[in-house]
Amino acid sequence: MASEFVFTTFAALYGSSASRAAFILLDCAVVAAILYLTRQLLLRSRSIPLPPGPKKLPLLGNVLDMPTSQEWLTFAEWGRRWGDMVSVSIFGQNIVILNSANVAVELLEKKSSIHSDRPVMEMGGELVGWKNTLVLVPYGDRFRSFRKMFHQVIGTHSSMDKFHYLEEEETHNFLRALLRSPEEFSRHVRHTAGAIILRISHGYRVKADSDPFITIADEATEQFSLSTAPGGFLVNLIPPLKHVPDWFPGAGFKSTAKTWAKTLDQMAEGPYQYVKDQMTSGTAEPSFTSELLSEPDLTKSREFDIKWSSASLYSGGADTTVASITALFLVLSLFPEVQAKAQAEIDQVVGQTRLPTCADRENLPYVNAFALELLRWHAVTPTGVPHRVMEDDIHNGYLIPKGSLVIPNVWYLLHDPRVYNEPMEFRPERFLGPDAEPDPRNVCFGFGRRICPGRVLADASVFISAAMVLSVFNVTKHTEDGRVVEPPVGQTSGTISHPLQFKCSIIPRSSQAVELINGQD
Repeated sequence: MASEFVFTTFAALYGSSASRAAFILLDCAVVAAILYLTRQLLLRSRSIPLPPGPKKLPLLGNVLDMPTSQEWLTFAEWGRRWGDMVSVSIFGQNIVILNSANVAVELLEKKSSIHSDRPVMEMGGELVGWKNTLVLVPYGDRFRSFRKMFHQVIGTHSSMDKFHYLEEEETHNFLRALLRSPEEFSRHVRHTAGAIILRISHGYRVKADSDPFITIADEATEQFSLSTAPGGFLVNLIPPLKHVPDWFPGAGFKSTAKTWAKTLDQMAEGPYQYVKDQMTSGTAEPSFTSELLSEPDLTKSREFDIKWSSASLYSGGADTTVASITALFLVLSLFPEVQAKAQAEIDQVVGQTRLPTCADRENLPYVNAFALELLRWHAVTPTGVPHRVMEDDIHNGYLIPKGSLVIPNVWYLLHDPRVYNEPMEFRPERFLGPDAEPDPRNVCFGFGRRICPGRVLADASVFISAAMVLSVFNVTKHTEDGRVVEPPVGQTSGTISHPLQFKCSIIPRSSQAVELINGQD
């Protein structure tokens, strides 16, 4: 598989001619050799070893070992073989993979002052332009400015309270859409996630069906996932390839990057200009962007940061929440006993004469645990986004050299049998009682200064979606010609991971539920 990956990757980059690919590979190997040997000489001058891992080849390092999909599964296997910190190298670039939540906290949180940078991702960051968004912005003053803006508007539970009515209103619209065409639940999930995040980020109310801002966000976030995935584009591993002329055979990635850059620019500029126009006319709804644009004496630099911080919120929430809510329907179809137990709690606490609200959460411990288990069971960002070490670090007797990439294997941290009993099962009970297992929100939203700034919003969205759907619908496995169709259990590859495509049956629980769905907010 590994040798096939190298051949097909170079063939895709440089054309179908094996000889041409071989010459390019040779040129790249020479550059890589210099980098590799220099690094090895430096490392040999130190007595402290790197973390263990697969055997490295001269020049190539572990490029032949790297998986091209489902990376988290390979990383987990390496962890079982070599321990909680695994070291690999790709053309001289050192990568440390973490397979323990405790080690991730010790490195990425307790040592966050040197573990909070991001790597330069040539395809997604530099060529496409995602370096302007929070997820890839380098650690420094601009990063701190972004974090401050997020914390100011949506960073705490109290600051998010003012948006709860909005989430409830849009989720109620979601229920109506499900009632009309339940077979299109995936489309409704995506539309609702976009509706919520666009109202919070830009005060924009989406169109009932196809909305241009949601469409462009879907395209951009899919392109982000592809352009930043560990096994994605070779230019991310060999940065000098970005200097290959556009006309050079196989330089198609540069054309792709230009197209994707236009998509990203449209995603950021369109909603931002909408807010400015609304503010000029005095009709702007309260939002993340309008609140920040109300600051006095705005500079061009500040406006640029506001535009891209709001685009960060918009893009960050548009796809990640979609993955979680889609997984909600998979879980409900797979675990009917869990669904029944959650519905019984809602019926007892909320009743059947109104829909649940965010304010009910503290009185719905099992439904709250259900939402937490949903975040754990389906890891939306299974390998996170790599951190970059800003100076040499020594941890547990191993050297993590300056410039190393540190990848927390989030999927495994959420499925570690040392932490979660029967991790592949969906069991909300694991978060209840005196022996409750660790809160997955401490892992799934990232670590340290790179923790997701929209986590309070995401957490609230998952809860209210689960509670409202459970209150009025029964979700079961899809049937065709009288036969039950088992849904596939698995995840797509990419930085943002969705459940594999599946079908399910979504039916109102009663005529009273239908009245609730069709009622006014």
